[in-house]
Amino acid sequence: MKGRPLKILLVEDNGDHAEMISRSLKSHPLANIIHQVSDGQAALDYLLREGAYEDPKKSPRPDVILLDLRLPKLDGLQVLARIKGTEGLLRIPVVVLTSSDSDLDIAKAYDFHVNSYLVKPIDFNKFNDLMKDLGFYWLSWNVHPLAQASLG
Repeated sequence: MKGRPLKILLVEDNGDHAEMISRSLKSHPLANIIHQVSDGQAALDYLLREGAYEDPKKSPRPDVILLDLRLPKLDGLQVLARIKGTEGLLRIPVVVLTSSDSDLDIAKAYDFHVNSYLVKPIDFNKFNDLMKDLGFYWLSWNVHPLAQASLG
């Protein structure tokens, strides 16, 4: 993944949150391209290259997925289960980024093999710090099979 922009699929229905996440990630020294969809069905269409996303140029494979749980059409847990149950998608790291700190949501997310579960802080500075740490870990430090496949 080094030497090329990192692709992030942001699945977030709250426009203000999506803007904060995008701005925060873009303000840190990481080269990235953010594709944003605002509901669970659009996320699956993007990842499965269906509907408006049939053309791979409109739906490049993300290096990481940032997934909210409270989404219209299909909730984030349904999307996560489908991602982790689909060959070709299951190795893409999924980070749940949500306002829910419910023990049940956390347990279900890990049951569906989420890679990380983060609760969005209300404080903007803490939120910005979280995005910085998230960016450095998942997009710089972490090595996953998709990165290794592209090197070989």
